[in-house]
Amino acid sequence: MATQSDTPGLSRRYGPALRHLYVGVVHVLLFVLSLWLAYGLRYEFQIPPLADPIVDKQDVDVEPLGDFPGPGDKDYNKNGRFDEIELLPPGSVGVPESTWRDFWELLLFVVVVKLLVFGYFRMYAGWWQYVSIQDLVETFKASHISTAIILVGVYVLRYLGPPPGQGLITTTVQVPDTVLIIDWAGTIALVGGLRFLVRIIREGSRPVSPAGLTRVLIIGAGDAGEGVLRELYRLPVEKYHVVGFVDDDPRKRGMRIHGVPVVGGVDDLAEIAQRQNAEEVVIALPKPTRDELRRIIEVCKGQRLTFRIVPGVADLIEGHLDVRRLREVDINDLLGRDPVELDSENIGHFLTGKVVLVTGAGGSIGSELCRQVAAFRPERLVLLEQAENNLFHIDRELRACHPDLPVVAVIADICDRTRLAAVFQRHRPDVVFHAAAHKHVPMMEINPGEAIKNNVFGSRNVVDMARETGADALVLISTDKAVNPTSVMGCTKRITEMYCQAVSSEAGADETKFVIVRFGNVLGSAGSVVPIFREQIARGGPVTVTHPEMRRYFMTIPEATQLVIQAGSMGRTGQIMLLDMGEPVKIVDLARDMITLSGFRPEVDIEIEFLGVRPGEKLFEELRTSGEDVLPTHHHKIFVWQNRGCTREEIEEALQRLAEVADDASPEEIQAALKSVVPEYEPRNHVARPAQPPAAAEPKSN
Repeated sequence: MATQSDTPGLSRRYGPALRHLYVGVVHVLLFVLSLWLAYGLRYEFQIPPLADPIVDKQDVDVEPLGDFPGPGDKDYNKNGRFDEIELLPPGSVGVPESTWRDFWELLLFVVVVKLLVFGYFRMYAGWWQYVSIQDLVETFKASHISTAIILVGVYVLRYLGPPPGQGLITTTVQVPDTVLIIDWAGTIALVGGLRFLVRIIREGSRPVSPAGLTRVLIIGAGDAGEGVLRELYRLPVEKYHVVGFVDDDPRKRGMRIHGVPVVGGVDDLAEIAQRQNAEEVVIALPKPTRDELRRIIEVCKGQRLTFRIVPGVADLIEGHLDVRRLREVDINDLLGRDPVELDSENIGHFLTGKVVLVTGAGGSIGSELCRQVAAFRPERLVLLEQAENNLFHIDRELRACHPDLPVVAVIADICDRTRLAAVFQRHRPDVVFHAAAHKHVPMMEINPGEAIKNNVFGSRNVVDMARETGADALVLISTDKAVNPTSVMGCTKRITEMYCQAVSSEAGADETKFVIVRFGNVLGSAGSVVPIFREQIARGGPVTVTHPEMRRYFMTIPEATQLVIQAGSMGRTGQIMLLDMGEPVKIVDLARDMITLSGFRPEVDIEIEFLGVRPGEKLFEELRTSGEDVLPTHHHKIFVWQNRGCTREEIEEALQRLAEVADDASPEEIQAALKSVVPEYEPRNHVARPAQPPAAAEPKSN
């Protein structure tokens, strides 16, 4: 006997089967009703009482008169009686009782055939609350095929079947074709209609959210927009009131989709939103470009709107996506970076089955490198990180997502050469991604000695260990700030590049390959402007920007790490690989876009303040991907910078000078030592704060 505690298990085990049984029983009733209605409509519902039989066409004796048909004619059956109802004597009322005997004789056969055919089309497994046109198409197919089988079966059994009383359908059964046609249409109407009725009742009786209804405009009156509206109607709790569609196609103006009008184009969006009191905009465009998204955001500046975008529009159109997954438009969408095309075969040879070690594995770049590397099934993934909390989180994530991948979490400081040597000797990595570094520009201006110790000498330890343990490749993560550096951070990264190239120049063909990859800022990394702006907006402002003309290259973290892996797999030793960062972005524009995307108005709801360029910063970063010294590769987003490196002796002498000043020298002495190693280094310690630019004209608030 099942106990109360067994009930949930039994429900999970037998619930689907019981549900299919209930749905099957409902279909049986619908099939019976459809056939009964078909007979009723054919004979005008003149249904004889079972206990009071009326005149039967087969009991009427008719004298042949004139040209009446006789034996052998098509209307004269083998029992010597006419088959046509019209042969009833004048004044006869009702339908012959034999017609209804035909109904009962046919009923079981019809129900069995339809049950089997509809079961084949899995019509008992669907959720009626999510019924769609596709369900109606499947109902049409099932009804069509079952009717064809019934029609063929009736005609075959009529001539080849058993005599009366000895079979399911006998030779005496007479079924007018019109009955089967009406039954075909009735089955579609009843089965499909009941499903849509359930959906209509469910959608019409949804409870309204306690927070009230959010007034929504949908951009895009095409398949994607219709799909969004349809899915919004299916939410169990009514949260949204769609007040209109916005579409640039003039042919759609004034049209209605599920009762919702197309009210205008994107250029009129601000006016429409104000007129309709819209609170939210859902962008339902198939694969919207950066320019399309930016145009929408620009038009809506000055309006308090929240923007959402549909992820996976194809899934939504096909009915597979839950609109509760609608996400807010973020700054990554406005960048419009194209997806990276990877040479998976080349990367597979580089990583699959190899021991891979990632330094700085808990950082923004390092952790994403670990995620990307794990997808290529290395033999073992070693995570080396100094910060234990960051290491804990990425280790836990990788073990959950890749339970079959051996993951080793190592707490170590790259400046600790002894500890680092022990780790490399124990794991002997084949591929090393060196992402550990101090990257915060203003912080390194305050602590230049630490930048030298970590970025230069810590990196030297990693490079030396990789070579001593016979690693196949080391990929050094560098920065665009190493180009004509003005900051301590950029200069120390340039020195690391120089050391890497010097070591690679000594290596033979069978030694470790050293590849350097340069790129600019990544969105969302720790300490970058995006999380800082997001925090400032959440506090109500102001949003602080250093200079109105400050520009930076930006790339998403997944895109950067994918290109780093690609560059590492294809680069030759000593090469500096440059990533195509696209066009630079003004930081103040980034701030305004983020304020708008958060539902506020720049300079009205959230102020923007300019603080002045900080020590070590440039207004424009340099990351050339063209010129005589830059060569393309077979990947359109990766280039090679040709330069002449220094010798191992020269870089060792330079490092000795840096070691002497790293701990206790003044910032000026450290800067002088850095400049002696990198002549193009031009430190910028003091930059005048810019005057506040005049605020752009903003629409008046209501």
